[in-house]
Amino acid sequence: MMTHLRLLFLSLAALVLAVSCSPVVQQAGSENGEPVLRDRYLDTADGMRLPVKTWEAKETRAVLIAVHGFNDYSNTYAFPGSWWMGQGLTTIAYDQRGFGEAPNFGIWPGQELLVKDLAAMIREVREKYPGKPVYLIGESMGGAVVMTAVTSDGFPEVDGVILSAPAVWGWKSLNLFYKAVLWTAAHTFPDTTLTGRGMGIQASDNISMLQNLGADPLFIKETRIDSLYGLVSIMDAAYDVAEEITPPVLLLYGANDQLVPKEPVEEIAARLPEGTDIVFYEDGWHMLMRDLQGPVVWKDIADWIFSRDIPSGKKIAELPIFKGED
Repeated sequence: MMTHLRLLFLSLAALVLAVSCSPVVQQAGSENGEPVLRDRYLDTADGMRLPVKTWEAKETRAVLIAVHGFNDYSNTYAFPGSWWMGQGLTTIAYDQRGFGEAPNFGIWPGQELLVKDLAAMIREVREKYPGKPVYLIGESMGGAVVMTAVTSDGFPEVDGVILSAPAVWGWKSLNLFYKAVLWTAAHTFPDTTLTGRGMGIQASDNISMLQNLGADPLFIKETRIDSLYGLVSIMDAAYDVAEEITPPVLLLYGANDQLVPKEPVEEIAARLPEGTDIVFYEDGWHMLMRDLQGPVVWKDIADWIFSRDIPSGKKIAELPIFKGED
C-alpha cells in the first residue's frame, strides 16, 4: 500500500494548482427526533436514512454490528453474515454516510458523524435484542471507525471488538513530502478523483469477487481527494487510541495484505490492551472475509465470540507478528 500511496501522491503533486478551496465534509442536519432502526434502514436523528442489511439467526445468541471499509458498503458481510446465521450469530451491517446507497455518495462524512451513527446503531440494537451480547467488527477503514468510536466519550459499551486488517496508518506514516502533497491537493482541488488503476495492487486472491466489485455501481471506483484526506485523518486517530480500547479485542491480519502495511499493524498490535487475541493468516490478503480461505476466518470469528477459541490455530502466541519475515 505504501507503493500505492507513493504513486498517488506523485500524481497529486503533478496536479497541484493555485486554487484556494477546502476539503468537503458532510455536515449533520437538524435533529428532528431519536434514531430508529427499521427492517432495512437506520433513520438517524438528523434525518438521514442509512441502508441496513440483516442476516438474522433463527435463535440469536449474539449480535455482530458490522462496519465496512473505504469505498465499500454493507454487502461486504453478505457471505460471512449468511454463514454466521447458522451459528446463532445475527449480523447487522449498514452503509455509512457517503458509501453504498447512503446519502451523499462519495463525499467524506467526517469522523464525528461516523462515530455518532455507529453509537445510534448500538443503542437501537441493544433495544431490539435485549440481553444479547453485542460485538463490533470493522474491516479496514471500518476498523479505524470502530477504534475511534469505542474510545470516544460517552460511547455505548459493547461486549467485544473485532478488527479485520484495520486501517491504522495515517499522517505519522507519511513523510513530509507526501503530507504536503495530500494537504495541498485536498485544499486546492478537493473534488478531483483518483482511480488507482494500473497501480498493481491486489486486495484478495478471490478474483471473481474482485471482478464483481469492479462491476458493482455501489462500490466507489473514483475517489475524491478530500475523501482520501479524511481517510488518512481517521486512520491517524485510530492509531492514537489503540491503548485505550477495552478488551476483549480480536485483531486479524493477512501476510499478503497489499493495502495496509505490516509496520503500523505491528505497532498497533503491540499497543493494544493485554489479552488481545491476534490471528495471522499466512494465506490471507486484505479482504480476509472474502478471500478464498474466507470460511476459515468466518469460523474463527464466530468461535472467538462464543468461546474465545481460534479453531484455525493461527493465533499468535507472542509478538512480533512478522517474526522471521523480511
